[in-house]
Amino acid sequence: MTTYSADQIRNIAIIAHVDHGKTTLVDELLKQSGTFRENEQVSERMMDSMDLERERGITISAKNTAVIYKNHKINIVDTPGHADFGGEVERILSMVDGACLLVDAAEGPLPQTRFVLKKALEQGLKVFVVINKVDRKDARAAEVLDEIFGLFVDLEASDEQCDFPCLYAVARDGKAFKNLADWETTNDLSALFDTILEVVPPPPPPKSDKVQMLIASLSYSEYLGRMAVGRVRSGTLRVGMRAARIEVDEDGNPVEKPMRVQALFTYEGLAQIKADEVGCGDIAVLAGMDDFMLGDSIVEVPDAKVAPEDRWSPIDLALPRLKIDEPTLEIEWHVNNSPMAGLEGKHVTSRKLRDRLVKETLTNVALRFRETDSPDRFTLAGRGELQMAILAEQLRREGFEFSLSQPQILYKEINGEKHEPMELAVLDIPEFSQGTITQIFQQRKGLLQNIENRGNGRVRLEILIPARGLIGLRSRFLTETKGEGLLNTISAEYEPFKGDLPQRSVGALVADRAGESNAYALETLQERGVLFIGIQTKVYEGMIIGENARAGDLNVNPCKAKQLTNFRTVNKDDAITLTPPKLVSIETGLEWLNEDELLEVTPTNIRARKKQLTKHQRGG
Repeated sequence: MTTYSADQIRNIAIIAHVDHGKTTLVDELLKQSGTFRENEQVSERMMDSMDLERERGITISAKNTAVIYKNHKINIVDTPGHADFGGEVERILSMVDGACLLVDAAEGPLPQTRFVLKKALEQGLKVFVVINKVDRKDARAAEVLDEIFGLFVDLEASDEQCDFPCLYAVARDGKAFKNLADWETTNDLSALFDTILEVVPPPPPPKSDKVQMLIASLSYSEYLGRMAVGRVRSGTLRVGMRAARIEVDEDGNPVEKPMRVQALFTYEGLAQIKADEVGCGDIAVLAGMDDFMLGDSIVEVPDAKVAPEDRWSPIDLALPRLKIDEPTLEIEWHVNNSPMAGLEGKHVTSRKLRDRLVKETLTNVALRFRETDSPDRFTLAGRGELQMAILAEQLRREGFEFSLSQPQILYKEINGEKHEPMELAVLDIPEFSQGTITQIFQQRKGLLQNIENRGNGRVRLEILIPARGLIGLRSRFLTETKGEGLLNTISAEYEPFKGDLPQRSVGALVADRAGESNAYALETLQERGVLFIGIQTKVYEGMIIGENARAGDLNVNPCKAKQLTNFRTVNKDDAITLTPPKLVSIETGLEWLNEDELLEVTPTNIRARKKQLTKHQRGG
């Protein structure tokens, strides 16, 4: 493995909103840098290694890669673009010296772009801009460039930061150019590679000759356990060397934990390559302890050969800790105890569910795991519904069965007053839905901050709303905007409690017995509300089969069969017409739940149910 000096290393992050093309761009950088053999088969969106990332078209967890260009090593970090995973973004920025701001030529800069760019500018990173998808029919590259400049000014960037280099690109075709006129004659990304080497500075000179590394991310290996990821700020990390991890106790005081570097890796292409040493400025992955924590420092300790007068305190070498976003909501994960438990999944016990959730927190530091007073129930706190839904979908595909409770907001008490987390929602909606959408957000204690006419019959609204007000809002938002609305959120500060919000106004249709649904029964029940099930669906007592059109729950019999008699009737041969059922997903299910309900998730089905299954227990 080639070792590169600090002057030959460039560390950059790619900042972009969801679906602006950052993962596609990284794919092309990898291909054109010679990372793959000519005959090697590679998939599209290689950085999106999870199935869910490929299906949803979003990056969920930040991943590192490295390309070699003109004898320089360029470490690239593909950062998440969704607000629920924004906690990862801030940590990644601590590992880089520059950033590529990638913006869609039609949509322009969007909320998450603003959020991450603000953090990058505050850290003094050198930022350059790439306007992607200039081949779109609705591309407006010149206007978008003006919007980006306005965004820099609005974020109080320095004069030097506002004088950013700008490139244009069609990432899908693997080409970038400095002038739009060069579109037809350009066939590669060499302009982008050269801009990275020119604009992004090498890692800053070390302030010490001792090893210093800040843990900015976590990885996990089945063989080596929890692994720390970070940039080596000074010194050279070597396999087998004695070191110390500096953590903090409950009072915020630094604590020294001795360790030894058991294994060391660095990045080359998409792979982690085993290394004997990693030098200053490069990004390292190391193993040596099971309790690495984000924000801890890995520092060198003096060995026995060091003279007493030359010895140093490892705690003095600790780097400033990183701030971690606090969770804003929590969900209880229950072991599945429905009558159908164990029929559809492989992993059904509390031990397996607990171990899997704990394992997730080893790498996803935005999550907080907590035991409850019941061995069959666990609490997981995180940043948003999407984050929880993604994790639930992952476990479901791994063969787990479990039930989820209604999301609960985490409040804080500040100066004796109840405070709640706020979110800044940025809406891009058609003009025809502006009045309805504004009213919906006002009902949920939303406060309009800004309004902007975007042209082409569209309006952009910025609304400050309590985080709990967003629960159950997305599906209604899409309905009212006829699927044309865009809703993006970023976390804001805690503010005093805004008061009670309107709850779900309709009840549930609850099965009063076990059996199999049939068309005769469902035809009658569909007049009562919206059904979640179709014919020949197995049901059990307490399972929610639909949404009642009125307030209050209604116990119904979806298995009622038509009585067979010898009497002929006029409507004997009438065809039964059923409306297609409303399918429940994890996200829509979490939004719909009330406090006395659960969402049962198995590898093959998603069902809503009551916590208490029998009518007697529910008092119905």
